[in-house]
Amino acid sequence: MMAAAAAAERGNKVTLVEQNDKLGKKLFLTGKGRCNITNACPVEELFDNIVTNRKFLYSAFYDFDNEAVVDFFRDCRLPTKTERGNRVFPVSDRSSDVIKALRNKMESLGVRVLLNTRVTGLMTENDGEDYISGVILKSDGNKTGLYADRVILATGGTSYPLTGSDGRMLSVLADMGIKINAPEPSLVPFSTNDASVHDLQGLSLKNVGVTVYAGDRKAYSGFGEMLFTHFGLSGPLILSASAYVRDKDYSEGVKTVIDLKPALTDEELDERVLRDFEKEQNRNFGNSLGKLLPSKIITAVIKRSGIESDKKVNSITRQERLRLCHVLKNFEIDISGSRGFSEAIITRGGVDTSMINPSTMECRKIRGLYFAGEMIDVDAVTGGFNLQIAWSTGHLAGSI
Repeated sequence: MMAAAAAAERGNKVTLVEQNDKLGKKLFLTGKGRCNITNACPVEELFDNIVTNRKFLYSAFYDFDNEAVVDFFRDCRLPTKTERGNRVFPVSDRSSDVIKALRNKMESLGVRVLLNTRVTGLMTENDGEDYISGVILKSDGNKTGLYADRVILATGGTSYPLTGSDGRMLSVLADMGIKINAPEPSLVPFSTNDASVHDLQGLSLKNVGVTVYAGDRKAYSGFGEMLFTHFGLSGPLILSASAYVRDKDYSEGVKTVIDLKPALTDEELDERVLRDFEKEQNRNFGNSLGKLLPSKIITAVIKRSGIESDKKVNSITRQERLRLCHVLKNFEIDISGSRGFSEAIITRGGVDTSMINPSTMECRKIRGLYFAGEMIDVDAVTGGFNLQIAWSTGHLAGSI
């Protein structure tokens, strides 16, 4: 929709082809239905939150940055607000209003929209080099051709396939000799076989540190909120961490280390535990951690500390206390895999950036063919950055 609007604003005759019965099905789901439009950080910090091929996005971001996105929607009479973490949302908290704004913008520019119509192939001609001539459409079981001198593909990755983002066009492009990097799920929860984690189901931890190791590589380190589930780990920290773990890493071993008290150094934590123990010195160890930890995780911490639950606090040795502190700063969980595309927010992989001119989003192999959004092999962490990629690449591709 952003690409169509940008192209129409330049006087082009534009047709948007949509296989669903309505526009923006995937956009409707973003931000838990609220649509985290972008992030209000300084534009230079946008790049810090891109995980894959950040340099490729220089032209796109500087052509249409996060401030331009906010201005665009303001001009579409959609006011925005900025929340924690610089996340930008519509004031209405409704993703449907974002879709409506885009739809109205296209309508005002005369964009023709074909719903319930699927692109099944690309038509090219050759006069010394390949150039686009149109697309093959399928609607109501019938195939037809739509001729065009320029085509923008923005068909998404393979996450949320029920919205139409099923990756089908990537195989079409591969058959045409365009390099495609294998799609992988990203911003996706972790699975674990650790039984103790399953007992923590429903526990949400705020203000914790998380470090993820893939083999010997430190893949990610962050601070924030996470959630224990019936299958493993989720929440903002975990989703962002997953962006730095590749599918191949799981066979080499992935582990998550949670710092339950990141605001305290090892020495400060030991002093805190000592103070708590002095107040609870006549109680059993198992009943002494209520002020230090959420009740649901106490049993798991006790087990990992190796200290008997019924041991009196006043008889706990310094070595045992330091062992407890180590567990609090290094609560380790082995990760068995991710939850896959069915629960992934985005896809990494897709059209290799070497196949695309970053200044125009035009395909280097086929003239007149452009790419935008998630089908390009670029991705980011949570916080509005992936939608910024979509707006920026779409706008640049449409500015032709």
